[in-house]
Amino acid sequence: MPNLPVIPTYITVHLGSPDSDAQNVTVPFVDYIKNVASSEIYPTWPESAIRANIYAQISYALNRIYTEYYPSRGYDFDITNSIAIDQSFVYGRDIFENISQIVDEIFNEYVRRSGTIEPYFTAYCDGREIQCEGLEQWGTVTLAEDGYTPYEILQHYYGDNIEIVQNAPVENISPSYPGRDLTLGSVGNDVQQIQIRLNRISKNYPGIPKIYPVDGVFDTSTQNAVLEFQRVFNLTPDGIVGKATWYRIQAIYNAVKRLNDLASEGISIGEVTGLFDVELSEGDTGSEVFELQYLLSLIGNYDEEIPIIALDGVFGPSTEAAVRAFQRSYGINETGVVGYQTWDMLYRAYIGILSSLPEEYFASTTLPYPGTILRIGSSGESVSALQEYLNYISDTYTQIPKVTVDGVYGEGTENAVRAFQRVFGLPESGIVSSRLWNTITSVYRDLYDGNAVSVSQYPGYNIG
Repeated sequence: MPNLPVIPTYITVHLGSPDSDAQNVTVPFVDYIKNVASSEIYPTWPESAIRANIYAQISYALNRIYTEYYPSRGYDFDITNSIAIDQSFVYGRDIFENISQIVDEIFNEYVRRSGTIEPYFTAYCDGREIQCEGLEQWGTVTLAEDGYTPYEILQHYYGDNIEIVQNAPVENISPSYPGRDLTLGSVGNDVQQIQIRLNRISKNYPGIPKIYPVDGVFDTSTQNAVLEFQRVFNLTPDGIVGKATWYRIQAIYNAVKRLNDLASEGISIGEVTGLFDVELSEGDTGSEVFELQYLLSLIGNYDEEIPIIALDGVFGPSTEAAVRAFQRSYGINETGVVGYQTWDMLYRAYIGILSSLPEEYFASTTLPYPGTILRIGSSGESVSALQEYLNYISDTYTQIPKVTVDGVYGEGTENAVRAFQRVFGLPESGIVSSRLWNTITSVYRDLYDGNAVSVSQYPGYNIG
């Protein structure tokens, strides 16, 4: 499932019922909608009726694609042409000219419920031979003849709390499965998506433990939830999210949310927000800009195309130039603006660099920022390292309490972090961002190196 809905460049149609030995054809999405509309409705209908039907057809197809309805069940296509369950699609048929023109105008618009982000499951039927709870195609003709607009026709069938998304981006869509196993210690937006889905599934299957915090870090609570999910749904209970577990989670998430139903619970924007969800551009300032600069700088050390920039928390011309260089290098649309796609690719590149560094690197210096905020509930090697750094610093700055080095970010670690922030005049948040991580490791290195200076030599820091 992509993070936010887009219009796919292509759609793969199975020319038969799902389990039939039929051909798959991949066609441009806009051509698919033209075919469906030409197969299901008449070009002589009032234009408002035609447009309302096309909106429903677009939204229906996008719902299938966005929720990965068929791939999550093990199929290798996006939709079928079986009219019993999907839309009519007659491969190779002629297209009506007026329908073609309307589709060209609105193919990147779709219906959604207010307050949700997924394309609405706009179920419909012909309204003559078959009646249904959704849109009735022949009924749209009567409404159009009575003067209803396309939007009013859709409201008549789907309710007042719908809206039409306009100018949605058109992109090639890749499968949501990240192509790697997610296991203990994995980090990233893919992990966060799994955490969100498992927590929602646990409302219907309370035996699956809640994951907290939902922070994109695959910790023991995430592993325990995965293990129980696998047991409940008869998967190999290994605590690893491979392809089979990923798509089974997706299928069950769709089911409990009723995303493929008129009575859908819907997906809120908070359920798809990534670890880095703030759009940044020239003129912005603050901690998010610093986070961006930190990632760009580390990646720039390994990619000569990306210039090294100052970490000052100000999105100026040099930061924009670095962003553009990164976007060029990684095949992203070069805008100089950091949206979800750029954040996600930055994060993946950063984690890829960390995972490729040799063990000797970590033996001779402090660990780099782990790439995700550390706070109550975080766990793993990075938390253990943080605890060790804080304990070493507390030998000099005794206001900072000692903590147990157990790799779990509990209240003791949070108290030590808050004490560190107080000592060094930093905002007292109790969480460790990239900026605070760099400050802690810098103080640690200064103290560690300072132990080697002579008794009379100024160590370079104030003794608390």
